[in-house]
Amino acid sequence: MTESDQKAEPRGRLSARDWEQAALDVLAQSGVLAVAVESLARTLGVTKGSFYWHFPTREALLKAAIDRWEQRDEDQVIAHVERIADPRERLRELFHRVSREVQSHLVYAALLQASDHPIVQPVIERISRRRLALLTHAYHEAGFDARSAAHRARLAYTAYSGFLQLNQSHGMPRMDHEEYETYVDHVITTLVPA
Repeated sequence: MTESDQKAEPRGRLSARDWEQAALDVLAQSGVLAVAVESLARTLGVTKGSFYWHFPTREALLKAAIDRWEQRDEDQVIAHVERIADPRERLRELFHRVSREVQSHLVYAALLQASDHPIVQPVIERISRRRLALLTHAYHEAGFDARSAAHRARLAYTAYSGFLQLNQSHGMPRMDHEEYETYVDHVITTLVPA
């Protein structure tokens, strides 16, 4: 049996979560427009009928996949850091955690590139509000007045978003692990008050 024959064999009944994860993988690597039922079915080694068993349309899959990403990567990170009492330590932990979520970065960068898409736009708006609120609250608790806390939150958030955009859209050379860790430490030193 050839490798292509093995790929075409069904690997058992796929769940909606399998389709969502496959969509997220494609979205992370190639963007929102690359999420296509036929190519996903080929990748998963099943027919398009498997897709239609779980989702009525490509848009329904896209929405479910993005919702899954948001819940897993957003809610879990935020829920974890919100429990940290010291606001400076909360900010440090947030920056450390998000710096290590490679798949989440790739998905978020792809969503930013498609932020005018009707399914993506409300997600980006919701995530941005939530992240800015978390950052603003932490900076305010760290001793900044409301306006300064909001400014610092915007600076931190745009530094993160801008870094992703530079790496994804503008072909910046990739940092090696050591250089990246040094950059993350610099960001934390710069953006987290002593």
